[in-house]
Amino acid sequence: MNRRSLLVFLTGWFLYSLQLTAQSAEKLVKVNIAPDHADWVYRVGEKVKFEVSVTKNDVLLRNVEITFELGPEMLPPVKKGKQVLKDGTLTIDGGTMKDAGFLRCRVFAKYDGKTYDGLATAAFAPETIQPSTTQPTDFIAFWEKGKTDLAAIPMDARVTLLPDRCTEKTNVYHVNLQNIGHSRLYGILCVPKAPGKYPAVLTVPGAGVRPYYGNVANADKGAVTLDIGIHGIPVILDASVYDALRTGALSGYMFYHLDDKDRYYYRRVYLGCIRAVDFIFSLPEFDGVNIVVSGGSQGGALSIVTAALDSRIKGLVAFYPALCDLTGYLNGRAGGWPHLFNENNRRVKETPEKAETSRYYDVVNFARQLKVPGFYSFGYNDATCPPTSMYSAYNVISAPKTLFLAEETGHWTYPEQWEKATEWMFQQLKK
Repeated sequence: MNRRSLLVFLTGWFLYSLQLTAQSAEKLVKVNIAPDHADWVYRVGEKVKFEVSVTKNDVLLRNVEITFELGPEMLPPVKKGKQVLKDGTLTIDGGTMKDAGFLRCRVFAKYDGKTYDGLATAAFAPETIQPSTTQPTDFIAFWEKGKTDLAAIPMDARVTLLPDRCTEKTNVYHVNLQNIGHSRLYGILCVPKAPGKYPAVLTVPGAGVRPYYGNVANADKGAVTLDIGIHGIPVILDASVYDALRTGALSGYMFYHLDDKDRYYYRRVYLGCIRAVDFIFSLPEFDGVNIVVSGGSQGGALSIVTAALDSRIKGLVAFYPALCDLTGYLNGRAGGWPHLFNENNRRVKETPEKAETSRYYDVVNFARQLKVPGFYSFGYNDATCPPTSMYSAYNVISAPKTLFLAEETGHWTYPEQWEKATEWMFQQLKK
């Protein structure tokens, strides 16, 4: 693929990614909060003040009643208050933190019978945050055995053309592969029709249960793309099937068999990502070298896991990775999604067996193994994947890494984040 074709492909990847990524929803009334440091970063022991304003149509609302809460992210607040904003603004003394971490301020404003909210999160020495989880002594051996077990199972690839999804330039297929334990892995493969060898992008999914449509736009522009599901069910069924599974058999899948490291739900998922790479390497249209893995949230976690377990991956893009530092809540601070040991999580009662299993699946311990370059992007206001958990993984990465912070973002992205990711990926594939 020449430079111009590669640039066109990556532009298509950027636009496709925007379609998959949640964006911040605008509200009639906005509760604006920001720490008093421009970069939102403080030294441990340094005091922070939060500047608050409430606006409608970008004009300050006067005499609006607000309540506020302050405390470490995801934990019970340590300070609360209530006040009427006569001129629409307020400065809240946030105090400080004694240890590296994140201090969050949440504000709720009442207007015209409706409550609006906003939050801001000050970072205290985030580059020094270290994980609470530890790596099991047999971590490498455990996953090497898993890969050996997987390699012994024939791929048994069943590839079905989807004529109604094909374009003038691209063939689209439903893919059905044999995975660990003789389960199945499903996905959507898009392959350029023109003869040639192409780079590949493996897209790993965020949490949930849904159908997949494939990255046709990128394949049209010159790449092999594979988007996979993780639940061992076809990804082209009627939407009602996924709705039923989401609220039924697969509700809370991330907690299944957490007390047994050999049966935990994500064992099949992690090894399934390797099986997807196996499949890409079997394709005659793949150039045999240039492959990256990309995803956000659960997909961000799977991007790190895949690149750590499979040396064939040349680079990764991970937005707000989940499953990081899962034992954080057992150590008095936020843990990563799915918040396994949060005392408010009624699905999981903490036991030594569950805590031990989590160490084999914690993204932190995969981040330690990374050898390839990665692009990472997240924000401080994320209440799904808390920044303490993400920094716990990011800070242990010794491989080349690029972090694009969008401090005010929650569990969503700005277009500029994807633009930076596209630029980074272009540089990697150009090498």
